[in-house]
Amino acid sequence: MKLHIIETGKFKLDGGAMFGVVPKRMWNKLNPADEDNLCTWQMRCLLVEDGNRKILIDTGVGNKQDSKFKSHFYPHDEITFDDALSNIGLKTTDITDVFITHFHFDHVGGALKLNAKGEIEPTFSNATYWTNEIHYNWAFAPNAREAASFLKENFVPLKDMGVLKMIDVQEGVHFTDHITVSFVNGHTEAMMIPYIQCPSGNTLIYCADLIPSHHHVQLPYIMAYDMKPLESLKEKQMLHDVATDGKHFLFFEHDLEVACGSIKRNESGRVVFGEVTELGSIL
Repeated sequence: MKLHIIETGKFKLDGGAMFGVVPKRMWNKLNPADEDNLCTWQMRCLLVEDGNRKILIDTGVGNKQDSKFKSHFYPHDEITFDDALSNIGLKTTDITDVFITHFHFDHVGGALKLNAKGEIEPTFSNATYWTNEIHYNWAFAPNAREAASFLKENFVPLKDMGVLKMIDVQEGVHFTDHITVSFVNGHTEAMMIPYIQCPSGNTLIYCADLIPSHHHVQLPYIMAYDMKPLESLKEKQMLHDVATDGKHFLFFEHDLEVACGSIKRNESGRVVFGEVTELGSIL
């Protein structure tokens, strides 16, 4: 098994929305906002080489969005998948699977691209793309609060092209021999959290938007974007119970500086961020 961090670029989101009920005087010390109250966040993906499969988890925002979209979210420092993968000796055609945790635009936008003719096509021409039926239906007919995050041009063509497959929504379902899937519903319906079992006996948890950065490890730090914040609270508690054993490590998709790290209980029993961890040391 090999693990690779794949950076796709940065974007901006409202600081208050990202930190929920936590006061600005606290969160602004963690990720300082600009004059428009926007904080910069990373769009970080993970490539798992597992046997003959090369599995990309999430895809960033992509290149299809118009100037109005860019004026809201300010994507910048973009890195194409051609360039990112060439850095590790791979091409987009080498990817066998694209595992999409959920269909918010900053996670699925790069699954499809505009070609030289301005036509939409899969970014990874030889890959099977994966979601689950509950989440697909949720994203296809979204509620008004979440509709702006589900852009159909990012995922409906995958189904129309016949490259999108569904994972059974069953807790602990095996995606591969070394990757199991947990389903969480606080942020959005049936978001998928992959647990990657490494040869060392350690487990890497790709947290997606359940814990988007190491600043969100503590329980009160729940995004205002979450549809069911109290459900998110329970889901974070369950993850805390599992991941404070010294053998589980968290992968942070949106953290500006920390890609991976541990969590621990402090002297008062509260779960806090532990330390930054290199992927190589987990394997």
